[in-house]
Amino acid sequence: MSARRYRLVVFDWDGTLVDSTAAIVHAIRASAADLGLPVPSREQASHVIGLGLLDAIHRAVPAIEREQVPLYVQRYRYHYLKEDAALQAFEGVPRLLEELADSGAWLAVATGKSRAGLNRALDQMGWTGRFLTTRCADEGIPKPDPWMLRDICEELGLDTGEALMIGDTTHDLGMARSAGSDAVAVTYGAHTREELEREPAIAFVDSVLELRDELLLRIR
Repeated sequence: MSARRYRLVVFDWDGTLVDSTAAIVHAIRASAADLGLPVPSREQASHVIGLGLLDAIHRAVPAIEREQVPLYVQRYRYHYLKEDAALQAFEGVPRLLEELADSGAWLAVATGKSRAGLNRALDQMGWTGRFLTTRCADEGIPKPDPWMLRDICEELGLDTGEALMIGDTTHDLGMARSAGSDAVAVTYGAHTREELEREPAIAFVDSVLELRDELLLRIR
């Protein structure tokens, strides 16, 4: 267990702050069915959550042809947006964000969502302005590349060792490892605890309440 205290807490979005895993998995699978492509299992679809959309498509549906990708993206957005307005934060997350901010933590988001998608989600959750800065997959190099974390820290004038990454996938944890940041893994999202344990983390938490206890002890 690391004794380090952190200035910045960087959250993944889907499966970490917001209960959207099932909606994403459905959209991935339904889009493949629409195009007559092999439909990935729920496990295969959930594994690619957190990656950039194009990378996720090619990993989840490797049989897709290049010319089919634009239509697949269109169908994915259609299926996802049908569920989008009903998505909710995990219970306890709004209070957690408030408590962290009140404790002096800097908050940021690093997500596989597009910029348009994240801005829409921030507005729906009433969290516009809650985070100091955010990074999206279509603005640079998606996870698990360390670009998002490094760019966030550069903007805020911090060393990556002062940031703590919170995520529900090995893509989040791998990004943190590559960036030189510590991470906390949440086991209630897209990847199983067994998958998450393949990457280093200073803690594995099974609920938002456990996450709260971990984070409030580690804020500098």
